[in-house]
Amino acid sequence: METKAVPTARPFSVTSEVGALRTVLLHRPGDELRRLTPRNNDQLLFDAIPWVERAQQEHDTFAGVLRGRGVEVLLLEDLLVETLAASGAGRSMGITAAVDARRIGHALASDLKTHLRGVPAPELAGILMAGMTFDELPFGSDGTSLVRRMHHGTDFVIDPLPNLLFTRDSSFWVGPKVAITSLALPARARETSLTDLVYAFHPRFRGVRRAYESHTAPMEGGDVLLLAPGVVAVGVGERTSPAGAEALARSLFEDNLAHTVLVVPIAQNRATMHLDTVCTMVAADAVVMYPAVQDSLHAFTIRKEEDGTVGMRGPDPFLPAAAQAMGIDRLRVFDTGRDRVTAEREQWDDGNNTLALAPGVVVAYERNENTNARLSDAGIEVLTIPGSELGSGRGGPRCLSCPLLRDEV
Repeated sequence: METKAVPTARPFSVTSEVGALRTVLLHRPGDELRRLTPRNNDQLLFDAIPWVERAQQEHDTFAGVLRGRGVEVLLLEDLLVETLAASGAGRSMGITAAVDARRIGHALASDLKTHLRGVPAPELAGILMAGMTFDELPFGSDGTSLVRRMHHGTDFVIDPLPNLLFTRDSSFWVGPKVAITSLALPARARETSLTDLVYAFHPRFRGVRRAYESHTAPMEGGDVLLLAPGVVAVGVGERTSPAGAEALARSLFEDNLAHTVLVVPIAQNRATMHLDTVCTMVAADAVVMYPAVQDSLHAFTIRKEEDGTVGMRGPDPFLPAAAQAMGIDRLRVFDTGRDRVTAEREQWDDGNNTLALAPGVVVAYERNENTNARLSDAGIEVLTIPGSELGSGRGGPRCLSCPLLRDEV
């Protein structure tokens, strides 16, 4: 009897922002969003309390649009459950990162770790993502735990991770290697422990090598744009430090994953937390950009020369510097909105934060009508999705997605 060969999945690799998207990592929002209250939403980096069911519907629509264009969608929760079920080392890594003895004391931490080691993988994945309160501890107090006596029952013994849906930030790919980032704010620091263990222990990622290690310096994926093969832009502002950008550049040069890195200072405020909140690529030679920063963005250009030496120049205006590094005459620029007020409103609502599915095809939030119209008028195909609830954490389609495989451009 003849047996058919099982097709081998293509190795993951991403060398641009716009090559045809083949595989992407998303996280469907879940119980972690139900942990948000008016008392903690600012601390957990949300501007409002999201309607969870609607957020899930919006995310399902987003995933459906991607699948409808032939994109393989991998969900972080599924990968996490599969990893915890298959790998004792992965399970131990996730538990160790979640249970902080410095905060809850060694005795309680030891008891909790012992309990979690025996929890089924789906339940454990839920706890690692949505956290656990003192009321939810599966064992009673012995009466001598000062930690338990001095905390309210609704306080978290394991913090929730409501920002997990923004999968772009905790990891990104450069060529065939994955970069595990270092998230700057305490509310997000543990997210990388989950992506890290999935990449380390899930069979789908066996043999994958790292481009950057998360303990180097603060650096987040939303600040990284792959402008062209070998050319990477890194925003430095609220979330990525100069040390993080420099460490990434050195790592990319050493691995021959890039020859030029443009380091772009951006304002350190909520509206412009990442470079991709003011600029994303919509075609190989085109970006959508917030007009208020178009003339003020500058870049330090770091280049690895053919003889192996590294040089730096700048700061120079970003757009000409980027075009020169990419080997093109100029970057076409599409403004957010149609006037200053509309531009500011739509930038706040992630009008700049588009996800390219192919050159000239992007996903965008439907609410940014003026920006979407400008792109459509210029020949860019805009696939719109609802985002009223997903956007309450300040992130658009690009923030919600971590491309794992794109075609070359």
